[in-house]
Amino acid sequence: MDDVLDGLTHLPLLARFAILMTVILVVPALCKRLRLPAVVGLLGCGVLFGPAGLQVAQSGSSTAHDLGEIGKLLLMFFAGMEIDLLEFRRLRAKSLGFGSLTFALPLLCGAAAALAFGYGWIAALLIGSLLASHTLLGFPIVQELGLARNEAVAVTIGATVLTDILSLLVLAVCLPIHTSGFSAGPFAAQIVELLVFVPLVLVGLGNAGQLLMRRVQRKEGQFCVLLLIVAIAAIGAEFIHLEGIIGAFLAGLAVNRAARDTEAKEELEFIGNTLFIPLFFIGIGFLIDLGVFYRTVVTHFWLIASIVGGLVVGKFVAARAAGHAFGYSSAQANLMWSLSLPQVAATLAAALVAYQAKNAEGQRLIDEPILNTIIVLMVVTSILGPVLTDVFGRRVAAQRAAARPMTTPVPSPQEDRPAPASGTPLRQSD
Repeated sequence: MDDVLDGLTHLPLLARFAILMTVILVVPALCKRLRLPAVVGLLGCGVLFGPAGLQVAQSGSSTAHDLGEIGKLLLMFFAGMEIDLLEFRRLRAKSLGFGSLTFALPLLCGAAAALAFGYGWIAALLIGSLLASHTLLGFPIVQELGLARNEAVAVTIGATVLTDILSLLVLAVCLPIHTSGFSAGPFAAQIVELLVFVPLVLVGLGNAGQLLMRRVQRKEGQFCVLLLIVAIAAIGAEFIHLEGIIGAFLAGLAVNRAARDTEAKEELEFIGNTLFIPLFFIGIGFLIDLGVFYRTVVTHFWLIASIVGGLVVGKFVAARAAGHAFGYSSAQANLMWSLSLPQVAATLAAALVAYQAKNAEGQRLIDEPILNTIIVLMVVTSILGPVLTDVFGRRVAAQRAAARPMTTPVPSPQEDRPAPASGTPLRQSD
């Protein structure tokens, strides 16, 4: 067995690439037949072929990781591109309302669990903030179901930006307090940088992107412009100590109108959904060590149960409360819950930074049990979120399909000829 694993570890680059392409080709189709989200299968293959499994992917290789990082950025870029800006402005208050709820409730649950297990208030606040953000792993599922512009989905997407920004701001506050004591200067600087960065991307980079898209008529040139905009926005976000996904999402909003109906956007979506985004999901699987997963569950079961349970309950209560307040159906509220469950990108990045932060006595901001708990949380929510998104997304799509015929105009008794072919049923808002 060891000889087999050693042989898989030393496979040529093209052989490893062929295996990845086979996974991307076969697994989504197989998951579709099994009525499972493709994300679940890709994550499982990441575990199977990753450093903790068959070791086809070498832990020291950065190629798959780099391609997956591009996929993570494109995932958020496409989310911003799919938003109807007029609808987004109309739903701004709802996005802020749901974002506040789905940030505050999990934060309180996580902080309470951490305090109950003996962590200090700074670590507890940081642990709570790790539960407050979310990653839109289920977005490709709602996109495939034709629900990308559904109001409940749009509200959840808008809330993502708020939760990620607030979570990272909590990290920005907790880190200097733990390492050198509280200082209002770094926190105020982070706020100022954020207030400058957001309009700079939405207005400055957006106008520059629109100008370039008009001047570059070739599809290939426009394709490069879109990738350049994503890269610049992500670099800008990281420069002010935010996650690159926030910049990518804002970039999608910035070029929304200019690029939505272009061939370049369709080509970028094709490449992203075919290669980069699947590699991102597979890369998440590479991070999962089933041995560590099992040992953490056994030795720190109640800590894990408290934190995972606090996340699930907090996100559920937030989604149901927001859905009730906004007049959404039960399926729409549950869809908001499932979309806001996965804890991957911002959560894992913040957890690693907090784990590496030490004070003068050499104490870490969060210890190894919490870091392993976050990995368990990532595994559970990465699978549970997309599965539930598929279930509730299909219910929302079925409700929409059932409601549409009811809006079809009924011919008056006086009419003795059918409606013209160009007539279309009135469309309800998604």
